[in-house]
Amino acid sequence: MTHAEFGIEQQFGKRLAYYISPAEVTYASYEYGGNSADIRKIARTSPESTVVNVRIQESADVDSSAIIGEGSSIWHLAQIRDEARLGSNVVVGRGAYVGSGVHVGDNSKIQNYALVYEPANLADGVFIGPAAVLTNDTFPRAINPDGGQKDVSDWDAVGVDIEQGASIGARAVCVAPVRIGAWATVAAGAVVTNDVAPHALVAGVPARRIKWVGKSGSPLELNEAGLWEDASTGDVYREKEDSDELEEVTE
Repeated sequence: MTHAEFGIEQQFGKRLAYYISPAEVTYASYEYGGNSADIRKIARTSPESTVVNVRIQESADVDSSAIIGEGSSIWHLAQIRDEARLGSNVVVGRGAYVGSGVHVGDNSKIQNYALVYEPANLADGVFIGPAAVLTNDTFPRAINPDGGQKDVSDWDAVGVDIEQGASIGARAVCVAPVRIGAWATVAAGAVVTNDVAPHALVAGVPARRIKWVGKSGSPLELNEAGLWEDASTGDVYREKEDSDELEEVTE
């Protein structure tokens, strides 16, 4: 992220807001204001710092090492773990979870009670629906074969990668490791166990492609020329030869 970023850390017994630019790190204390708990800038060490507009509700749990981008909102009871990096204008809903080191791109939305486990990577403009889950353990067990409880050294976390503009519907589950292609849509309640092609609409258990969708999210319709068209945007696509994918027609 090249824009200024916002984070919080503990220093001298106080929680501090900080602003990151390519050349400097500057600090400013903050306070919760009324019910909205808006971040309020009180003081800063450098007048050249970029002022950012970040809202973190008081009941949210944001780790001191997390980075929160300009214009983002973290709502009640959400948890943002250590080293997570959220871009600008990201919305994290009530009770949502963002795991350690997870990257969330600009203008993404993580809805109420969604669970985004590390090491997930979300590109710009990704939508994660209410109570959706991005897993990180292909063969989960609480204990090892000897009966001893597993710890972090006993398994390797695997992640879900979601490309630009893709949407994950409410209560859908993406079983890692999988990649969700750009502008794809995973229907509500689907269970994804394989990669999803760009612009695919997948549904069911396990999820299978049932349609193509455009950048608008609307299903594409086959026109008289045998091309797939998004009636909302006018964008036109054709199916690639020897591949179950689309490519945009630009000429």
